Amino acid sequence: MSPLPSHTNGAEVRKGTFPLSNSSRQKPRKWPLVFRFIKGAIHHVILIPVLLHTLFTVAVVLVHRLLGVDLALPSSIVPSLSIVVGLMLVFRNSSSYERYWGGRTALQQIVNNVRNLVRSFLVCGPLSDESDRAETEKTVKTLVAMLYAVKNHLRGNWEAPAFQPEFASLMPEGFRGHEAEGVGLPMELAFVVERYIKRGVKKGAFNAPQSANLSASLNAVIMAYGNMETIKLTPIPVCQQIHQKQVLALYCCILPFCLLDDMGWWTIPVITLVCFTLYGIEGIGEELEDPFGYDKNDIRIDAIIEDCRLEVMVLLESWKKGGEEYYL
Repeated sequence: MSPLPSHTNGAEVRKGTFPLSNSSRQKPRKWPLVFRFIKGAIHHVILIPVLLHTLFTVAVVLVHRLLGVDLALPSSIVPSLSIVVGLMLVFRNSSSYERYWGGRTALQQIVNNVRNLVRSFLVCGPLSDESDRAETEKTVKTLVAMLYAVKNHLRGNWEAPAFQPEFASLMPEGFRGHEAEGVGLPMELAFVVERYIKRGVKKGAFNAPQSANLSASLNAVIMAYGNMETIKLTPIPVCQQIHQKQVLALYCCILPFCLLDDMGWWTIPVITLVCFTLYGIEGIGEELEDPFGYDKNDIRIDAIIEDCRLEVMVLLESWKKGGEEYYL
């Protein structure tokens, strides 16, 4: 089997050789994840707070051990504080992963409904003359363009067809959006698809129940797009973020005083390890909070959409060549 094609943001993508070739894992891992410190890791996010707490702990231990100042606190306060901090971090991570999973589920709902609409349009769409065939081809491409429109809308890439040739090639000819006036491009493209369904009903290609199902699939696309908008536009409340960071910082500052008597100089590496763990958990939550960007840990929107585009365009080319599976 040939190796999986590489897919990076802005890089050229080799032609897929099997389904989901872009969104599948690119290659087996050379090293266990425990040895990974850069690609996909969050060490760059937590380095500064961990370093600061380590230096603070060094200062506390030096004052306590070398200057003879008794800074020790009872270790009995650690368990109760640990429970509070642990529950807070678990809640934060659960909320963030729920947003991540919700975004991925909504994206797959869009892909699934696009597939259903493409199948129905290619098999059941009006085909009385060349204009009907051209209209069907345009609408199928518009469905794929909706995927690109959703992606760029979530990332704030306004007027994206102007600088994304592949996206522009899928847009209806002469189409002019109204993003500059506050209208989302996915919403406008949905009008093109709905109009095609209405024309198909008038020409007798779609009966009433079928047209209702097609409209329901289109509605599901818009609803999933709206769910992704909700995730994008509803950040974790700032009061929760502030309190979480303050509690975590205070906990990591108090902890050295509670370990001085029992651990001595070992307090320094222990505090470093504890801070690395706790700030790492918090950093994971921050990474997953907005899953629609370009980061390594974000949803692989580009690859998923590219797989769907390849799938639909191959089917469209087969339909244009007169494949028997598309005609009665």
